[in-house]
Amino acid sequence: MKTQSLKEFYQNKMEHITVDLKDGIGHFNVFKLEDCLPNESPNISYSRRDFYKICLIRGTNLYHYADKSIEVSGPTLIFFNPQVPYTWEHLSGETTGYFCIFTESFFTEKIKGNLNDLPMFAQGGKPSYILNAKEDTEVTAIFEKMFEEINSDYTYKYDLLRNYTTELTHYALKRQPTETIYQHPDANSRITAVFTELLERQFPIETPSQRFTLRSAKDFASQLSIHVNHLNRAIKETTGKTTTHYITERITTEAKALLKYTDWNISEISYALGFEEAAHFNNFFKKKTNLTPSFYRNV
Repeated sequence: MKTQSLKEFYQNKMEHITVDLKDGIGHFNVFKLEDCLPNESPNISYSRRDFYKICLIRGTNLYHYADKSIEVSGPTLIFFNPQVPYTWEHLSGETTGYFCIFTESFFTEKIKGNLNDLPMFAQGGKPSYILNAKEDTEVTAIFEKMFEEINSDYTYKYDLLRNYTTELTHYALKRQPTETIYQHPDANSRITAVFTELLERQFPIETPSQRFTLRSAKDFASQLSIHVNHLNRAIKETTGKTTTHYITERITTEAKALLKYTDWNISEISYALGFEEAAHFNNFFKKKTNLTPSFYRNV
């Protein structure tokens, strides 16, 4: 599965824009969506990026995110994690809106913390937020302030742009239940958070030679220097689900993406996901989906 670089983004989508990608503070830019749409319906290109994206989109659209396809109608605020492959299709209505793109270093050089800790950027998190007319107006105003600032000669404009981008994330967070964004109230929650980070750190699988190695609760417990029973209990009490459930669900999600959006053969996918034999992967996948890998790839 190909990862689109910033350079390729500008070459493929923004041929009329010249931009310096060697900016030491990280990269940021903002666009009107209607200015960037192709004249003809594009071929659907499902890929990862090496940059983050926040989009306000209007109309009725279908976006494909990881192994899910979700239809959104009306103004929608969508957050895209570069590690999760995505694309979108226009269905009906006039497509208008805004989007900004930025690299992780645009934030991490100035702000402590991990963007992927935020629910809208987290693997398996909630990436889209339907807006009413008032909220559409308010989010539009934030994007318009981005345009005004990026075209200014103000010395500290990137600090303001960083603040506006953060404002968009908080705008979405305020629409989440409080308990969703409350971080690590106890030891079990902290253990669960670190386990999740270790799990996600192994993805995405970019090449057939890359391998998913932490595959069992015992593997993760060893990395965390705790007893496997302690890990299992912490995750169960925090989430209601087992450690094995999280691991197998994440393997299944990545398997679906690799089967659909790469040309790797089944043996290569099996190896990359940590299975010793392709037959073991076939049995695993069929047990989770009721389909063989080959059948799933071709449906």
